[in-house]
Amino acid sequence: MLFTEDFLHYVWKFRLFDRSDLRTEDGETLEIFSTGIHNSDSGPDFHNARIKIGETLWAGNVEVHLSASDWQKHGHTTDEAYNNVILHVVYNNDLPLKLNNGRTVPTLQLNNRVPAELYGRYHQMIFGNQTIIPCEASIGTVDGLIMHNWLTRVLVERLEKKSAAVIAALAINRGDWEETFYQFLAANFGFKTNALPFELLAKSLPQLTLAKNKNNPMQIEALIFGQAGFLESNLKDDYPVKLKKEYDYLRKKYSLNPIENHLWKFMRLRPPNFPTIRLAQFAALIVSANHLFSKILEIKDIDALRNLFASIKTNEYWDNHYRFDVLSKPLPKVMGAASVDVLLINTLALFLFSYGKHHQQQYYISRALKLLENLPAEKNNITADFVNLGVKITNAFESQALIELKNNYCNYKKCLQCGVGNKILKLS
Repeated sequence: MLFTEDFLHYVWKFRLFDRSDLRTEDGETLEIFSTGIHNSDSGPDFHNARIKIGETLWAGNVEVHLSASDWQKHGHTTDEAYNNVILHVVYNNDLPLKLNNGRTVPTLQLNNRVPAELYGRYHQMIFGNQTIIPCEASIGTVDGLIMHNWLTRVLVERLEKKSAAVIAALAINRGDWEETFYQFLAANFGFKTNALPFELLAKSLPQLTLAKNKNNPMQIEALIFGQAGFLESNLKDDYPVKLKKEYDYLRKKYSLNPIENHLWKFMRLRPPNFPTIRLAQFAALIVSANHLFSKILEIKDIDALRNLFASIKTNEYWDNHYRFDVLSKPLPKVMGAASVDVLLINTLALFLFSYGKHHQQQYYISRALKLLENLPAEKNNITADFVNLGVKITNAFESQALIELKNNYCNYKKCLQCGVGNKILKLS
């Protein structure tokens, strides 16, 4: 048989082995009342197990290995943390185990006790030739309630992981939620392709500086485009020339240094997604919204949240331009519904969750989850693959969870730690 130690952990944890006439390698009868608590840190693999060997009840730790000789290979012989192990569970008992104090550790050998069907399912998932995910042949048959419960847990894992970055940035910003929100919102305005330059722009241009010029839209636009590095070249149209003049003054006033313009990417982007258009929309948002994060905390209606972004109107110059000095067909540059929803998913929901987590207020955590439930599912390669495998995706709550599932479980074949993989294996 070909398997990892994790598989043996799984078999022991859920007692997925033949338990008839269990005996230690010394021939004593063995009863298992509790396999213990799985330990993912250093030390024995399972804590607080309860077993009966012969007529003696034992409570303590259990260590699991593929082969008994792994005890020595892993350096447990000289590690006092393993002196209170009450049972050594192995697949192959190739070496009698004695501790330094002379005590013999009872050993349970699972060779010939692991069901062939269980192993077959495991082997197919881990070592098969799947093209998308390990359980692609079976995931479409998993009960909807089981799938929902697991996706809920995975989504929370995703939000907790991403909120750690929010809290780290919050500390750098000395607890300023508005500034932190502004920086993350800017990065997400880059929609992956230009996330980095947008993030650098926001960090080079504090929100406080923008707030000082909030009543002058031209100055806000000059600061945004100037710090983005788009006002360094020779410009011809009146609008960018005026922006450059404003920026040259403001740059000296606030001692600003623009980011490198070459960081912005236009290639393979549709014109409405050009960084110049996103910057114009971002500038318009800054002009139209005061204390944006405070508004996010207050507004509960999803349509009102959407309208914060959908209603922004760029400078009329952009109605017939996608770049400076390059005329185009007239078309208002409003944010599309899909783009707005992406911002709500990646920024607003994340910050509601992070704020609730940081202040231990379940109200905001619940609002974040509810917001995702009310937003449409994202359409990308990952969600398309799951749909083709028979998984129903009805909202952003589920699509976000499936993205996390794919990237952090399926890609690494962590099927034994996955609620869906567990269910499929246990069908045997």
